[in-house]
Amino acid sequence: MSLSRRETEDFRYMLDKSVKKFIGFSEPTLASAAFDCIDRGYDRKKTVDKLTAILDTSQAVRLTDIVYGLWDEFRLGNRNRTKSKRKEDDREERDDSKRRRRFQDEDAPVVQVPTPGNPSPGQLTADKIKEMMANAQKLIQERKTQIQATLPTKSLATVQPDNTKVFMNDSMTKAKRAADLQAKIQARLTGMPGFNPAKQMSQNMSQDSKPTLILNDEGQTIDAMTGQAIQLSLHTPTLKANIQAKRREQFKGLIDKPPEEISDSKFFDPRVAGKGAIRQKRAFKFNEKGKFEQLANRLRTKAQLDRLQTEIAQAAKKTGIASAAKLATIAPKKDMLEGEVPDIEWWDSFIINTDSYDSVDMNEQLEAEVLQGVTNLVEHPIQMKPPADPTKEISIPVYLTKKEREKLRRQNRTEGQKEITEKIRLGLMPPPEPKVRMANLMRVLGQEAVQDPTKIEAHVRAQMAKREKAHEEANAARKLTAEQRREKKIKKIKEDTSLGVHVAVYRVRDLKNPAIKFKVEANANQLFMTGIVILYRDCNAIVIEGGPKQQRKFKRLMLHRIKWQDDKKRSKDNDDNDQDDEEDKVNKCVLVWEGTTKSRNFSEIKFKACPTETFAREQFKKLGVEHYWDLAYSGAVLESTGEDNCI
Repeated sequence: MSLSRRETEDFRYMLDKSVKKFIGFSEPTLASAAFDCIDRGYDRKKTVDKLTAILDTSQAVRLTDIVYGLWDEFRLGNRNRTKSKRKEDDREERDDSKRRRRFQDEDAPVVQVPTPGNPSPGQLTADKIKEMMANAQKLIQERKTQIQATLPTKSLATVQPDNTKVFMNDSMTKAKRAADLQAKIQARLTGMPGFNPAKQMSQNMSQDSKPTLILNDEGQTIDAMTGQAIQLSLHTPTLKANIQAKRREQFKGLIDKPPEEISDSKFFDPRVAGKGAIRQKRAFKFNEKGKFEQLANRLRTKAQLDRLQTEIAQAAKKTGIASAAKLATIAPKKDMLEGEVPDIEWWDSFIINTDSYDSVDMNEQLEAEVLQGVTNLVEHPIQMKPPADPTKEISIPVYLTKKEREKLRRQNRTEGQKEITEKIRLGLMPPPEPKVRMANLMRVLGQEAVQDPTKIEAHVRAQMAKREKAHEEANAARKLTAEQRREKKIKKIKEDTSLGVHVAVYRVRDLKNPAIKFKVEANANQLFMTGIVILYRDCNAIVIEGGPKQQRKFKRLMLHRIKWQDDKKRSKDNDDNDQDDEEDKVNKCVLVWEGTTKSRNFSEIKFKACPTETFAREQFKKLGVEHYWDLAYSGAVLESTGEDNCI
């Protein structure tokens, strides 16, 4: 705070008056503390903490607001009002002193409340106090006589006692309030370091010479007007925790149970527990003896069972029992029951054209009728052309080098120019106009350009514009339309699958992410591929059909471009009923099988959610490709047993 001496005195004067108006009497210590906070540049929070050592928290907050409001007003340019305000305050103070002289003795000295162990240096003796009390009572009687003489007889009997009682009660209330606040301030200041009670009391006596409280010979506080003893309320400091506990005990009955009108109402359900008005504190929760021992034993038992299961699974993996048992569960159902002996084996049914072995005579009839095509000769099958081979021979184009292409282009242009020259020579076509530019204008036209240069320049510019227009029209004629460009792009992406279709089967553990599903579907449509996507728990099969180039691009998408490791799935192990353990399973994509087929089996890419394994297999069985699902699902089963050898 950078203020001049005069401004500092003005602000200090205003601060003293504000503190006096706030607490009811002058207190230089409190004003000095507030001024010190402003002078050092404290903020509001630090000022409240500083003033809390003297006042209560609520009073310190209010006084801080008053002090900072006064400081803002003074700093914004209200310093010119200081003199006029000081005159008004002096006038108000003189009026207050005149009103107080009617009921207080001007000659009564100031008696400060002594602090424990430090008696006031201006304390009165017992004789002087008695003399002061007699003078005060005598003064009251004289004023009563004067008032009775001036007022009418009827109104005096009714008004005077009431006015006297009101004035006395008012003075007692003010004196009691001032004594309580001053005692509280003195008690707080006593514990502050560097505080001198005697010096502070002398400062108070010099600042304010008005009588406040009087002590009798017994040391009791009495009123200056009535002479009656006044009981001063002492502030008993205590912890906030004790105060809260006391309040909680008072309202405990109201918090625990609902009000009677609510509990007696027909709309109140007694089974619903009433929520407390305040949050209950969390207390200690003691566990019973042996609880954690039982929990530890349970964990040890579970760990031992897991270890045994792991050993059994490893032993079964070595023998192949686990994989065989798992694969047996997904084997397609047979019409024949297990253990039933067929009438004829399938390998004999191609040779013996009968339904059973009983109808066949193994001697003459077997050789004569049944085994007619079986001889001692070796039959060589006819060598047929593979279906994937093209019907026409593929001609490998001859590629020229750069120099050869330039030479060929130069020869073609020369031949074309010779042909045009012969036509001009024979008169079949007019000779072309000279190719005039602004650079060769004078050299080509010569005298014509000199005679009329403006006309020649306009002619040359028109010729240049004509050539440029012809060039742009030729480019536009060669340019493909939007439909032609689209067809060219589609032709480049599409491949001829008439001789054979390339098929790839992928298996994904988790395909619930909509972003990944969109990538799979969008890329398949953009590459003009067909197939199906089966959504099943822990085994999502993706079958895709297309050409070799399309398969290479889609394969790169599934195995490299999509980051399957970032999309994790959390599965719960419910083997233990007491605790649920979670394990992270990293999502991944596996190429199960890729090969070729004669024709396409799917019309477009489709997504199908299947609740059961049988329903998923039926989707492939409709098109006769259920082996795709068997490959994918068997790989998932083997992976769950730890034997991922399905690729």
